[in-house]
Amino acid sequence: MKQFFYLLFLTILAIACSQPQADKVYINAKIWTGDSSNPTASVMAIKGDKIVYVGDDPSAFKAAELIDLQGKRLLPGFTDNHTHFLSAGYALASVQLKDAMSRQEFINRIKEFCDTHPDSSWVLEGSWDHENWGGELPSKEWIDSVTGNHPLFISRYDNHMAFANSKAMELAGINASTVSPDGGVLVKNAKGEPTGIFKDAAMSLINRVIPEPAKAQLDQYFDAAARYAVERGVTHVNDMSSYGGWNDMETYRRAVGTDRMILRMYSFVPLATWEKLDSFVQKNGRGDDMLKWGGLKGYVDGSLGSTTAWFHQPYLDDPHSHGLNITDTNLLRKWVTGADKAGLHVAVHAIGDRANDFILSVYGEAAKLNGPRDRRFRVEHAQHVSKDAIANFSNQGVVASMHPYHMYDDGIWAYKRLDTNRLKGTYAFRSMIDKGVNLSFGSDWPVASVNPMYGVFSAVTRITGDGKNPGGWYPAEKISVEDAIRAYTAGNAYGSFFDGKIGILKVGAYADFTVLEEDILTIAPEKIKEVRVLRTIVGGKQVFLRME
Repeated sequence: MKQFFYLLFLTILAIACSQPQADKVYINAKIWTGDSSNPTASVMAIKGDKIVYVGDDPSAFKAAELIDLQGKRLLPGFTDNHTHFLSAGYALASVQLKDAMSRQEFINRIKEFCDTHPDSSWVLEGSWDHENWGGELPSKEWIDSVTGNHPLFISRYDNHMAFANSKAMELAGINASTVSPDGGVLVKNAKGEPTGIFKDAAMSLINRVIPEPAKAQLDQYFDAAARYAVERGVTHVNDMSSYGGWNDMETYRRAVGTDRMILRMYSFVPLATWEKLDSFVQKNGRGDDMLKWGGLKGYVDGSLGSTTAWFHQPYLDDPHSHGLNITDTNLLRKWVTGADKAGLHVAVHAIGDRANDFILSVYGEAAKLNGPRDRRFRVEHAQHVSKDAIANFSNQGVVASMHPYHMYDDGIWAYKRLDTNRLKGTYAFRSMIDKGVNLSFGSDWPVASVNPMYGVFSAVTRITGDGKNPGGWYPAEKISVEDAIRAYTAGNAYGSFFDGKIGILKVGAYADFTVLEEDILTIAPEKIKEVRVLRTIVGGKQVFLRME
């Protein structure tokens, strides 16, 4: 008998010694992996910054730390495919105007902010929307008496139109004789005087006199934005720049290797600087898996809300305008072709149907000229497209980098600008997926909230902010919750040249994931917007834990 127990002891000891070791094992989870070969699991083991096990056996790995998730939903970490990250960090502490629903509330909030900041600093961002009070654009006379010594230049929430007070225009030398630049509009009143409204390229008339933030300020903006993002389950962002792109990238490079770098970044710089980026990449490589560069961002047109998106047919509410192509088309074609030949990653903003058709044609020309390679051209927004354009996205392998929560706002007033035929091709998620287009999702933060729950909610329900479309705005384009999650995870990984590393929970991938308080795969879709994040993990390290 003693020999039996001795042999049993040796057997147990051998099993224990042979059990592989993990740093952390998460158990009792409802895991959606994004991996078609192993779609669901309840246990995940982490060693270092990588996943070493995904399955249902809690004893598969010996854990230095065992975390019981008590049946909560665990998903791959979300990527936001399009942010203006440092502007968003600044905006968190600036005047908040997005939900100012009347002219007077707009004025009152600006007054309160300026009164509580008794200095002469610039007031920026704001994210106002004139559609909230019927569509009347603000004028400098509204706010000159309440802004004190502050020069003010606050953006409409789409960042394609901004509003200046007289102090800002005085500093910039703007007066009745100032003309609108190519690709922009300086709005003037009946007397020929500037009203304070600047559209697209005209915004540079004021931007050029706004002092650049110091490095310490940019670091503060980054820290604020990073904390805010991980609290909402975002583990990776594509940044389309706020301060010229190069200042942004240097801000992120200062954070790398410190405990401030709590999420992954892919930094894009302006397309016009592609030759500088080419030289930089040749000298410095493309970064690493915490901070990567090599991407370029350009523009074809403006936005629907500012009536500067470029369409084949004129606007219903401005029949003399088709919108703007805000970058010279010859220059844009030259930049795309040159950057692509250099092997850089090109992403170009296109909102209107004509803008989308144009950039797809440019991409086709560049691919034909430069020969086959894995280039993953992107169209940022891809907002209003025809059936032919969707087929071209698919045939050319172009990534549709889209932003579903915009429709929560646009769906309230877009009918004033576009006819039904054009609106049918607005945020065409279902049609894109059905045609096999590479679809990725994000927010355009601070244009819309960085919270992926808002984007999933919008893509699935297509509900608009006025409550008038409870069944969905053009509901044929609704997609499933899993489709929306996939666009925010694996779809974004592909669009960032990160596929296989993030956006999927499988052995060998980075341990980037988030845990939600509710299961968005089973709750009523209308409630998804309210769901909060409990934990966010990046590279195996917990960067956020909800304590309440």
